[in-house]
Amino acid sequence: MSAAAPAPLTRRRLLRAGPAAALALLASACGFQLRGAATGLPFERIALEGFRERGTQLALTLKRDIEADGRSRIVDAASQAQVVIEVLLAQRERVVAAQTSSGQVREFTLRSRLAFRLRTPDGRLLAPDAELVQTRDMSFNESSALAKEQEESLLYRAMEDDISAQVLRRLAVLRLPAPPASAAR
Repeated sequence: MSAAAPAPLTRRRLLRAGPAAALALLASACGFQLRGAATGLPFERIALEGFRERGTQLALTLKRDIEADGRSRIVDAASQAQVVIEVLLAQRERVVAAQTSSGQVREFTLRSRLAFRLRTPDGRLLAPDAELVQTRDMSFNESSALAKEQEESLLYRAMEDDISAQVLRRLAVLRLPAPPASAAR
């Protein structure tokens, strides 16, 4: 049995592929680019302050994402850093969104919240205080509580990945202010 020859280009194939190729060319010509992870952070040393526990999922996600480009790293002391991410609030919330007439929970609203400020080690603000909130809805069924617990964990992880990406995008556009000029006498 011989290998089948490739199918010739037919009019139908060209009509399907033509508009997609034209759209791709137009999108790339206008400078369109999918937004991905921030690369090339302008800082080599970044400090994370304010997390109650350094091992929280959001703290670990931020550390992983910051160090992913190989150029930036997390330092322990703010005095060693070029920029400090000062966490004002890092919180997970779970609120009942819907109940049955008998009071059984049918849906939760999950929120992950991060309030922070970006500053220099000497306290100068680089950007105003910001709060990032991600929200997801999750249906709930008591008969599959274990699966719903795992789903909740995955939803929180996805929200914290999104928050981390937003923090990195904000870091990517920051520039350190010029050092204050010394008084000439």
